[in-house]
Amino acid sequence: MTQSVAIVTGAAGDIGRAIASRLADDHDVILLVDIDLVAAEKAARMLGPVERFVALSCDVTSAESVAAMAKAAAALGAVRTLVNNAGAARAVSLQSTTPEDWRADTALNLEAPFLCFMAVADLLKATQGSVINIASVNGMNVFGHPAYSAAKAGMLHFTKLVAVEYGKFGIRSNAIAPGTVRTQAWEARAAANPNVFEEARRWYPLQRVADPMDVANAVGFLASPQANSISGVCLPVDCGLTAGQAELARTFSQSADY
Repeated sequence: MTQSVAIVTGAAGDIGRAIASRLADDHDVILLVDIDLVAAEKAARMLGPVERFVALSCDVTSAESVAAMAKAAAALGAVRTLVNNAGAARAVSLQSTTPEDWRADTALNLEAPFLCFMAVADLLKATQGSVINIASVNGMNVFGHPAYSAAKAGMLHFTKLVAVEYGKFGIRSNAIAPGTVRTQAWEARAAANPNVFEEARRWYPLQRVADPMDVANAVGFLASPQANSISGVCLPVDCGLTAGQAELARTFSQSADY
């Protein structure tokens, strides 16, 4: 019987590794794609046997590298799921954004998901599989990192483009928009500002931030048969951030109930 395969880009990071772990519940093989092969191999070893967790070096901003990735994935079995998770943010404000920053963030956060999807589209047609794009609340509202945010907004529209055009092939396309997620990147910020999580927490209705498995569980759901009729949506995993802010509601209503 042909093995089912899930591809996770940016798999060496905390969120990517959590997604790979979750998808292993209902996929036979997980292809951990990352530009850093050593880090991807380390993540694969942490997750389980090499037969199930396969590390691959790939520059997702390169069409040639992505084509090689798709070929490697096809050799492992039937590709059922693509998770476009690779991403990064550079300049923190529009005033500090250079043209180079803008192009680099657009290439990684918007062009790369396009390249990866197009490279495996025929493989997903064969399985009536799904693509899940890890976007961000930054693509929905302004929270800093403008080039990254604009690219993530584009990713949300790209998600709908795939859902509408490729739905006739049985391919589902959805996005997840995490808010603050407690990862190593945020731990580095916490080292510089020990109060960073406390400062962030006040803006979240649940009074906490997410962890990588929260994102991974949402991916697992969208990739599963339970979501067979869900396509073209963005699921925020943001502890209520995009629903509104209690502090503002309290100010505007002058009610202590908030």
